[in-house]
Amino acid sequence: MKNQKMYEADDKMISLIRDNYDLLQSLGSFGISLGFGDKTVRDTCEDNGVDTYTFLAVVNFTINGYGDFDNDKQLDVRTLLHYLDASHKYYLDFQLPFIRRELEESLNEQNSLDRLILRLYDEYAQEIRRHMKYEQKTLFPYVESLLEGKTTSNYTVDTYSKHHSSADQKLRELKLLIIKYRTSDGLRNNQLTATLHDIYANEAWLQQHAMVEDHVFVPAIRRLEQQVSQNDVARNISDMMIGASQHADTLSDREKEVIVSLVQGMSNKEIADHLFISTNTVITHRRNIARKLQIHSPAGLTIYAIINGLIDISSVRM
Repeated sequence: MKNQKMYEADDKMISLIRDNYDLLQSLGSFGISLGFGDKTVRDTCEDNGVDTYTFLAVVNFTINGYGDFDNDKQLDVRTLLHYLDASHKYYLDFQLPFIRRELEESLNEQNSLDRLILRLYDEYAQEIRRHMKYEQKTLFPYVESLLEGKTTSNYTVDTYSKHHSSADQKLRELKLLIIKYRTSDGLRNNQLTATLHDIYANEAWLQQHAMVEDHVFVPAIRRLEQQVSQNDVARNISDMMIGASQHADTLSDREKEVIVSLVQGMSNKEIADHLFISTNTVITHRRNIARKLQIHSPAGLTIYAIINGLIDISSVRM
């Protein structure tokens, strides 16, 4: 059942944990240590260098499903990246081996059914490990490059997709084998029941983790991709204008007159008549202009002419 409460920055952190003890796993992933006393969420986050808004966005989403993140520009991608990376390390380095040890203590490897259960768990763990390692090796470095303002032409966040289905199937088979067919008594039964409870709890954690990736992380990366792409376009235009400006002094007065005539929409013949030169001379001037400025389109020449004060923007035909 959902908690139905939206937590805010001024709430006490201990209140969040008291209401939702499952958040204890998330604290470490955000880099928040225990021992925060009666501090608020804001103070606790600031003490640990965590973006408060992003922390609350993830917390409220995982608890209640609250949040529309498709257009949320306040999310801090670096905080999300740290959260997901630390969550992977927690699951791979602690949780998967921990449950494996629990199974070993609860089962008898001399029993053929028990060996099958352990094999299924190992196959499940291998699938999850492969998926998370892929993210750590490919997706996370890509996001880091975006944060540095760099793009790559052969990868986007939409290239990334999760392949949990086969792993989920193995886990379902594992649970059914234990519940339906594994008989034991006394201490071993108690151990196996406790292990099964941990398997269910961690299955729920993994589903929650995948939801944060799908509904919070991926939309944030799409926005970052768009931002970096827009910055690249603006930078390219700026570089073009700076480069063209550096060549402005190398243009002859006649070449500048040709540019103005071109921007005003004149044909080669009209320019020739206007400047009292031959059409072939106009063509030669145009070649020299393109070579010097590295600008070949009418739109590019128009921008150049406006930037360099050759024409007034009001005189441009729209």
